[in-house]
Amino acid sequence: MTNVPMFLGLGMQEILIILVIVLLLFGGKKIPELMRGAGKGVRAFKDGMKEVTTDNENNDDKK
Repeated sequence: MTNVPMFLGLGMQEILIILVIVLLLFGGKKIPELMRGAGKGVRAFKDGMKEVTTDNENNDDKK
């Protein structure tokens, strides 16, 4: 048995099953659109976290 890193506690078989289900539910044409939306959401979250961190650092400097 090989040492395959687990993602969120899921093995390779579980990930493949999830991918097949997503493909069946949304179809091949819809998946790129879903991934773009997820990427935009992650990017917005990261930008928000940077803003909060910057605000906290600025408030600490003023004290």
